[in-house]
Amino acid sequence: MEYIVEKIGMSRTITVPSKPVTLLRVLDAKVCEVNEGTAIVAYNSGKKMNKAIEGQQKKYNLPTEFNRFVTLEVANTEAGDLDLAPLAEANTLKTTFNTKGRGFSGAMKRWNFGGGPASHGHRFGRRTGSIGNAEWPGRVMKGKKMPGQYGNTQNSVKNEIVSFDAENKIIAVLGSVSGANGSLGRVKVAK
Repeated sequence: MEYIVEKIGMSRTITVPSKPVTLLRVLDAKVCEVNEGTAIVAYNSGKKMNKAIEGQQKKYNLPTEFNRFVTLEVANTEAGDLDLAPLAEANTLKTTFNTKGRGFSGAMKRWNFGGGPASHGHRFGRRTGSIGNAEWPGRVMKGKKMPGQYGNTQNSVKNEIVSFDAENKIIAVLGSVSGANGSLGRVKVAK
């Protein structure tokens, strides 16, 4: 069973010793159409609106705040509110979020290179250094660690559930989860 969640942030338990937890809020979602275990699910995500979204809302008789549609594995057998019962019995979740985007980064930041010495008249500094080879193979090898886009990649990790507040729809999972606070991702019941 999968759910769309928003990352609230990190906290810790009040037990001794305390454990770091990440708080995730399950978004309100409506199941529009169920087809052999998978379903089209609508949820609220900002103010995005166009004719295609309006057509979907009209087709499934949804209010205007449900403006995003996604295909998920659900426990529901028919359309209506998303069933949260599997979360109450789950022990482990697989969380999938996009990592924080850091834009175009140099090799030192992106790959944790050490760089050159900071003194004595050289011009190395924060540069990548030599990237090529001799006459053979006479090219830069594929996969070379060089400057480029860093972050904003999808990352999945399994986390143990510490607690689930069904009334407020808040899950506390052990450890950290990728992404910025307030970002949307999905969780899947692993066990």
